[in-house]
Amino acid sequence: MSQRDSLAFLVCLTLAGCGNAHMGELKRYVQEVKQRQPPPIAPLPDIKPVDTFVYQPGDRRNPFVMDTQTAQAAAGTSNGIAPKIRRKEELEEYALDSLEMVGTLAQDNTMWGLIKAPGGTLYRVHVGNYMGTNNGQITRISDNEIDLTEIVSDKPGDWHERQASIALSQ
Repeated sequence: MSQRDSLAFLVCLTLAGCGNAHMGELKRYVQEVKQRQPPPIAPLPDIKPVDTFVYQPGDRRNPFVMDTQTAQAAAGTSNGIAPKIRRKEELEEYALDSLEMVGTLAQDNTMWGLIKAPGGTLYRVHVGNYMGTNNGQITRISDNEIDLTEIVSDKPGDWHERQASIALSQ
């Protein structure tokens, strides 16, 4: 028998001896725990009734119906400019100044811009995509910059367009 075989035999013999040495003590403890009486459950707290309230509008406006002035302000119809209601694109999570233009690609007569987000993720954008937190839509992509038209509001319902761009970083 080799030294490695004798060592393996010794380890097996030691582990086999540990099997039932303390099982009797463990079984007594489990039996003792099972025989204990559970503590009483605390009673539920008293539920106090809530006083009802009846809304009496009187001469106040109905908060669930939008009047003409509020509707125009919400829709931005005062000058015809308002952001489109649509699903936000990924690059609209970031402020425009946190995005970095790192290059361009040309494919099938389409110019694509390469934008690096703050986490290091690289995005491919084209004219018509949106970027930035101010509803910025890409209007032009050249070799060294991306031009956008943003729709911003100075006060509720007063929307206007402004031009922005991201230059190619060195």
